[in-house]
Amino acid sequence: MKLLVTGGAGFIGSNFVHYTVKNRPEHSITVVDKLTYAGNKSNLEPVADKIEFVQGDICDAELMDKLVSETDIVVHFAAESHNDNSLREPWPFVETNIVGTYTILEAVRKHQKRLHHISTDEVFGDLEIDDPNRFTEETPYNPSSPYSSTKAGSDHLVSAWIRSFGIQATISNCSNNYGPYQHIEKFIPRQITNILSDIKPKLYGEGLNVRDWIHVDDHNEAVHLILDKGVSGETYIIGADNDHTNNKMVIEMICELMGKPKDWYEHVTDRPGHDMRYAMDSSKLRRELGWQPRYTDNNGMREGLKQTIAWYEANRDWWQTEKDAVEAAYAKQGQ
Repeated sequence: MKLLVTGGAGFIGSNFVHYTVKNRPEHSITVVDKLTYAGNKSNLEPVADKIEFVQGDICDAELMDKLVSETDIVVHFAAESHNDNSLREPWPFVETNIVGTYTILEAVRKHQKRLHHISTDEVFGDLEIDDPNRFTEETPYNPSSPYSSTKAGSDHLVSAWIRSFGIQATISNCSNNYGPYQHIEKFIPRQITNILSDIKPKLYGEGLNVRDWIHVDDHNEAVHLILDKGVSGETYIIGADNDHTNNKMVIEMICELMGKPKDWYEHVTDRPGHDMRYAMDSSKLRRELGWQPRYTDNNGMREGLKQTIAWYEANRDWWQTEKDAVEAAYAKQGQ
């Protein structure tokens, strides 16, 4: 099976490539990535001799037409994904998440290939802290940021191309990922690299915002099950049942695992429009495809965080040159 992985030099995409090379060696992989600041070709160095890499833009219709024509399945990870950046400069999110997805869809339609589209729980908006409900495949979309609204738009495009043109495609909406190779602007690696740099971690507001944290390997195992057994036209929710964990608890866990007092962090200005709570009901994926996450509940997340901390500690050269610039950008926002 030939896989075309868009955004395969980014965080989740590169981990998908690593996972596939290790666990599904029968697949051949082509990665296409624009190599923006969030895409790093060095993420793929350990498997460089086992894949084909193409530097390119998913908005390039001629390039995507060629690459899609040569593959069996497109696994579409490529996206602008950082909420803070979307609030400062929305256009790249519109261009990549909507125009780029449209370009891929047209190539998939022309060459009659299969597509799996990676999306986010943020398209559903948020829940109140005390709301016992969880997001399901039937939850109405209610995005609240340029990032989440453009991802919602890309989901709707995929659904429309399935219905209007009969393409073979599936969609997955996943909760917040963590693990190796995640850019240090993101919440968990920022706090880890702060402590490794002897800087106090930064907590938005009171830190009561809840996310259903999932280890990237659990996410990618779910994606492979969808590729193997998923039904075209279906959407699958991916979550790890960690939706009782707020940001304050995550920072305290990181501090404790890294030998600091639990309260060794600073409160900073909250993000505008910061969603309060995400919670995922992945029972369809578990029931129909047999998926089970490994890093679930507090004990599982502690183990996942311990492994993630060890990776950032062992790979300082990967992130250290960017650390000052990332912190300077946050400082301008009072964060």
